[in-house]
Amino acid sequence: MDRVKRVLIVEDDVHIAELLLMHLRDEGYAVEHAADGTVGLHMLDQGNWDALVLDLMLPGVDGLEICKRARAMARYTPIIITSARSSEVHRILGLELGADDYLAKPFSMLELVARVRALLRRTDAMARNARMDAGLLVRHGVSIDPLARSAMLDGKLLDLTPREFDLLYFFARNPDQVFSRLGLLNEVWGYQHDGYEHTVNTHINRLRNKIELNPAEPSRILTVWGRGYKFATGPDEENPS
Repeated sequence: MDRVKRVLIVEDDVHIAELLLMHLRDEGYAVEHAADGTVGLHMLDQGNWDALVLDLMLPGVDGLEICKRARAMARYTPIIITSARSSEVHRILGLELGADDYLAKPFSMLELVARVRALLRRTDAMARNARMDAGLLVRHGVSIDPLARSAMLDGKLLDLTPREFDLLYFFARNPDQVFSRLGLLNEVWGYQHDGYEHTVNTHINRLRNKIELNPAEPSRILTVWGRGYKFATGPDEENPS
């Protein structure tokens, strides 16, 4: 029997929190709630959560700081940010800090539930892929350990954020295939954040800075003009597909 998924809600609006608790529990999830950021951060650190629904404007520790600290934790927890801060800056900042999705208030509870469901499906799929790829996956000189969620280049451990690792791992599993920015958002972020494709550019630039000898003239992550990006196989490799 599958384990019941656990969802943590960090939300200071009592009415919204009650609705979230009701709808997510109706989906069969085990859901708990924290009404301020300090308590929420403690619960996140102590628990084994499958998803986090996180408000930005919180008493105590704010949502962006919680998101940042969550991404420094060993366990990767999918995060959906919900906030009345609907500006482009806050959306992009939340995604750049590692959030998986962003919903501006007011939002549909059915939409929120659908996005939680999509994130959990993506997380399960990535875990299955990691088990299937148990052992090192080597592409163009980069050695990737999907179970340990680590990567090495020239014998040195790469300092990757969880999202950078996900992006690198996805590229490595699909060498020489071209993906648009929206396609990468869907595959790696788990949802098509229409209008936020430039977050892909930012992550690719960061990844290039870590795995390319000359990021200005990359040999691994290539831009295919007008189409998107691809991860090139090495000169002595064959495309496994």
